[in-house]
Amino acid sequence: MTRYLVTGCAGFIGSQLAEALLADGHTVLGIDCFNDNYGRADKLSNLCRARDWDGFEFVPIDLARGQLEDLVDESDAVFHLAAEPGVRSSWGGRFETFVRNNVLATQCLLEAAKRQPRKRFVLASSSSVYGNAETLPTPESATPRPFSPYGMTKLAAEHLCDLYHGNYGVDTVALRYFSVYGPRQRPDMAFNRFCRAAIAGTPITVYGDGRQTRDFTFVADVVRATRVTAEASHVSGRVYNIGGGAQVSLAQALELIEGYAGRPLAIEHHAGERGDVRDTGADTSRARAELGFEPAVPLEDGLREEFEWALGATRARELARV
Repeated sequence: MTRYLVTGCAGFIGSQLAEALLADGHTVLGIDCFNDNYGRADKLSNLCRARDWDGFEFVPIDLARGQLEDLVDESDAVFHLAAEPGVRSSWGGRFETFVRNNVLATQCLLEAAKRQPRKRFVLASSSSVYGNAETLPTPESATPRPFSPYGMTKLAAEHLCDLYHGNYGVDTVALRYFSVYGPRQRPDMAFNRFCRAAIAGTPITVYGDGRQTRDFTFVADVVRATRVTAEASHVSGRVYNIGGGAQVSLAQALELIEGYAGRPLAIEHHAGERGDVRDTGADTSRARAELGFEPAVPLEDGLREEFEWALGATRARELARV
């Protein structure tokens, strides 16, 4: 039995990672500070299943305050998923929050990890570090050029991992997730917004012309890739793209949602927002060769699953109001 530390355990990906570990008989020490990037009720709901397991322990703590040595010492490996998410919200006055929760929090956790450097430390990074990549699909060797403050802070977190790996031998690995979607997706993310609007019959706001493309990655594939990274050999100090395997336009995704909803969608196009890139695409050949990672869930199946989850959540809210 292995004891894992999962930061951001009440989040979209972190909660599902925790459940997968628990289901396989491991124990999980979960950390979350319930920052205000979306509703506390949603995050508490994300924790419901994990809390049913005897092997789950939850600690509400702010990583940026430091003094994390005991938590790391009690764990066999660290999955660091806690972060301040969002490209569009990272500008202006909120930038300080992104620096605190993405950079300072990572540094504090690495400080604790350096005491036992052989423990695997998996950092959840982002395709946002690439910005408007010159090559698609983009390999890990491409020079990162973040196009948003959010992307810059995620790249800074990666650099901190490099520093602690090089200076203290901390066994760090960074995973660059590409456009993760699926059940429990944050309310501000595109597919969640699109599904809820399609169910309610309200207009859908699309920033840009809808022809921009993303390498959408289903959450179960991301969880699987994250888990295998904790056990993989000869990957210390490396970085890996984790993508869904195909570039798809927003317009194509909306066509799928329209089919699930069974009615035409009312789409309103607005000007693109600062920090949004035109296209993303993951070259995952390194992850295939060194981690054995292959995305298994096609967009049609994964997006249907997210739509059904959104539909169930909508019905539950309606029943609660009765």
